Amino acid sequence: MRFYRPINRPQAMTFDLDDTLYDNRQVILTTVEKTHQALQAWHPRLATITPQDYDRVRLSVEQQYPEIVHDVTAWRHATLVSLIQSVGLPLEQAQAGAAEVMTVFHQWRSAAHIPEMTHRVLAELAAKIPLVAITNGNADAEQLGIAHYFTLVLRAGPDGKAKPYGDLYQVAAAHLSLAPNTVLHVGDDLITDVQGALVAGFQACWINDRQQNLISASSARLLPHLEISRLDSLTSLL
Repeated sequence: MRFYRPINRPQAMTFDLDDTLYDNRQVILTTVEKTHQALQAWHPRLATITPQDYDRVRLSVEQQYPEIVHDVTAWRHATLVSLIQSVGLPLEQAQAGAAEVMTVFHQWRSAAHIPEMTHRVLAELAAKIPLVAITNGNADAEQLGIAHYFTLVLRAGPDGKAKPYGDLYQVAAAHLSLAPNTVLHVGDDLITDVQGALVAGFQACWINDRQQNLISASSARLLPHLEISRLDSLTSLL
């Protein structure tokens, strides 16, 4: 544990989900593979669709609807509808196909393994202070088996603009009825989590479990209050 700024004893904590509470890398790779297979299998005209085709349409959707980037689920669904239409299928059929493919996506997206340490730390913290989850992603905290540790789960899109924008942090502080500087946000991303939390007035904890160097990291903009390499270090702050 390394301290870079003076820190107040946290009255609450907020947590990023992906790659903070569990390793999300293989989950994403598997989810993308299974979802693309489902897309190709849904209709014969889609059998030769490539990941590059998906990326091209995804970029087109972003250019047409810039705000959609704050809701990655809506962005994926809109991309699938547009992609299915691009092979000559009507809108109604494209919407039905997108819905079926998204069902496969959600099945795999929240299939992450939650380490026993994560369960133990969250349970210990939640017994002492309120916890809130703040995610830019679309993993389902209920399906992950961790929702019961949090008094609120906030997701970019339905609940506000994605981090590092301050929307979700502001909603969390209002829910907790606490001054932002009494809340510690914990996350792995130096921009969305550290920079986003600090600009919103929160205290920030960077979880660095991949042996990065804060000083030389290209995404480092602001110093967090502290850096940890293991989640269970947080229990010593209370």
